[in-house]
Amino acid sequence: MNGLASPQCCSPDSEWIMTERLLIKALSGGKNTKIITLNGKKITKMPSAIGKLPGLKTLALQNNLIPKVCPELCNLTQLTTLNLGNNLLEEVPEEMKYLISLKNLHLSGNRICRFAPGACDGLQNLILLNLNNNHLTQLPQEVSRLKSLTYMSINYNQLASIPRELCFLENLSELQLNYNQLICIPEEIKFLKKLQKLLLARNNIGVLPKELCNLKKLRILDIAGNIIQIFPSGFQDLKLREFYCEGNPLFLQWPEIAKQQENVWSLQEITSRFVINHLAENNPFLMDAMEWYPEIRSIISRRQTCAICGQYFITIWLECVQFVPPPKNWKISKNLQLVPVRVLVCSYKCFTQRDPNLFGIARV
Repeated sequence: MNGLASPQCCSPDSEWIMTERLLIKALSGGKNTKIITLNGKKITKMPSAIGKLPGLKTLALQNNLIPKVCPELCNLTQLTTLNLGNNLLEEVPEEMKYLISLKNLHLSGNRICRFAPGACDGLQNLILLNLNNNHLTQLPQEVSRLKSLTYMSINYNQLASIPRELCFLENLSELQLNYNQLICIPEEIKFLKKLQKLLLARNNIGVLPKELCNLKKLRILDIAGNIIQIFPSGFQDLKLREFYCEGNPLFLQWPEIAKQQENVWSLQEITSRFVINHLAENNPFLMDAMEWYPEIRSIISRRQTCAICGQYFITIWLECVQFVPPPKNWKISKNLQLVPVRVLVCSYKCFTQRDPNLFGIARV
C-alpha cells in the first residue's frame, strides 16, 4: 500500500466510521503505508494508531478539531510532511522534536500562542514552516536551531519583535511576516545572506536598518502599510525586482527655506573624531591604547560616515534626505516617483557643500 486518501463522504454521521476504516486499511499496510490523508473529518483527537506506521512519509489532518497531538507521533521518524492546519492547537508541541526527517510543517489556522520547550530541537531538516493565522506574540530563541529552514511564513499573528536568533538561519530564502505588530527589524538581518523575499506589510515599522542594504540576493520587498518615512543610505542599490511601499508616510520633496546655525562640537565629539580618523589610518599607538579603554571602543563603535567629506563622526549634525528615482528594473507601487534616502552630514561646512538634491529634514 503506497498511499491512502479519504473519499468524499455524503453523510456527516458516517465521518468517524469512514475514518476508522481508513486507519484499519492503513494499519494493514504496515511499513508500506506512506501517506495518510484525513482532512475535514471532524476528528477531535489525533488517532494514536499512527504510531504503528513507522514508515509514514505524509500525514494530513487539516480542517479538523484536534486540540493536541498524540504521544505516538514521536514514532514517525521518517515523516517528511505534516499538515495540521486549521485545528485547535495552542502550541507548537514538544513531540515535534522527534520528527527528525520532517521537511514541511503546516500549522496555520490554529490557536498557537507559544512553542513548547524543546519543540525545535530535532527539526534540523525542516525546510518549510507555516504558522499563518495564529496568536503568536513572540518567537523563541530556539528557532535558530532550524538550520535547514528556507521558507518561513508567520502572517496574521501578533508578533511585536523578531528575535535576533532568527537572523542566523543562513539558508532562509523567504520570510513572510505580514499583518503583525512589528515595530522594528533587527540589524542582524544582514546575516540572512540567501534571503530573496521579505514581506513585512501591515506592521508598525518606523525605520528600516541600514544593514538591510547588505542583502545582495533580496529580490522582493513588501513594506506596504507601515509608518516608514525614509530609507537607509544605499537602499537604491538593492537589486530588487519588486518593491511595494504604498501606505507609508514617506518624505516628500517640498523644499522650505530655513536657517541652520553652525555647530559647536563637544569635547567628546572632537576627541572621538580625532581617534576614529587616526584609527582608520592604522595609527599603532592608538590601536594599542584602545585595548585598555573599552568605554571608548563602545563610543566609536557608533560612528557614522559623512556623505559629503567621507570622514567619521559620532554626533549627527544634520539628518538629510536625498530623493532618487527608483531603478528602472524595479516593479514598484504606482505612486512611487522618488525614493527618499537617508543621508548624514557631519558639519555646517559640509552642508554648504552639498549636492542641490540634498535637503535637511525639517521637524515641524
